[in-house]
Parts: sequence; C-alpha cells; structure tokens
Amino acid sequence: MAMFYLVRHGEPDYSTVREAGFRGFGVDFAPLTERGVAQAENAAQDPRLKTARLIVSSPYPRALQTAQIISRATGLKVAVELDLREWIPDWENRYVTQEESVELQREFQAYRGEYPEGKKLRWETVSSMRTRMRRVADKYADLDRVILVGHGMAFRSLTGTEKMEHAEIMEFAYSIGQPDISYF
Repeated sequence: MAMFYLVRHGEPDYSTVREAGFRGFGVDFAPLTERGVAQAENAAQDPRLKTARLIVSSPYPRALQTAQIISRATGLKVAVELDLREWIPDWENRYVTQEESVELQREFQAYRGEYPEGKKLRWETVSSMRTRMRRVADKYADLDRVILVGHGMAFRSLTGTEKMEHAEIMEFAYSIGQPDISYF
C-alpha cells in the first residue's frame, strides 16, 4: 500500500491568459498568483512531504509551479504525468467564455458525471478521470510515499472527497485494485 500526499495546486491567475485571448484549453496555461506562490511555499514546509520519495505533477503550469516550489523545499525530483491533468470540460475545445465552462460543469453535475444512455456529451466523465488517475497511482504505488500535485476534480475522482482548497495536502492510502469510491 502506498501513501500519496495529494497536493492541489496554489491559486491560479487566469487574468494573464484571458488578456492574451486564450480560450478553451488555453486557459490551462495560467500561472500561480502571488498568493498561490505563497500557498505553495507554505505547503512545501509540511513535514509529511519530506518523507516522500518523488513528486509527480500534472503538466499544467499551476501544478508544475507548485511542484517546483515543493521540489526546492524537499530536494525531490519531479516527474510529469499527462494523466494527472484536470477534468476536461470540452473534448473539442469549443468553449470560449468562463460562463460556458461553468455551464458544462453544471451539466456534468446534473448527470452525476456520466453520460446518459446512448448519448456522448462534451465533457469528460468521472469514470474516465478515475481510470487515468488510477493509471498514475498504479504506476507509483510501489514507491511507498509519493507527492501527487494536481487538481481538485481529478483528485476527487480517485478519493471521493469534497473540494480541496488551493495548496491543501491530503493523505490518501492507495493499493492497486482497491474499490472505487463514489464521486457524488
């Protein structure tokens, strides 16, 4: 059984990507705010993180920046895993406004994270998130203690817990093949 220290990224600054005209997935290029940096620096001092053997990060800048801050404090190497990415609100990257993204999330909630029978919607399902999160967890389960830096909805698909705050650390005991935990 592995102990994962799940760390949600610090507070992101979406203003820079919006000012640049980015939309859809482009919004995910957002860096941390100054407050987000401070949150990550504070989390990096948590003594539990010093017992880990590796940091594994989402490829999004807000997570990578958080992982880099933790790496600097712990001396641990950082590996990047695409499957630690955040929930995908629109597979075709067609949404333009924040309001559209919020509406897609409302639809996700209304359908309890799974497509209705015979219908494929724009967003990623809970089962899809859980599958990719398990691929990452399975890959690192033999390392005993690992820091995973990523995103709230993706972590929730694995743990079933409610919303994590920015730079919050959650301990999660994991073993390959353990039963799924309900997202809702």
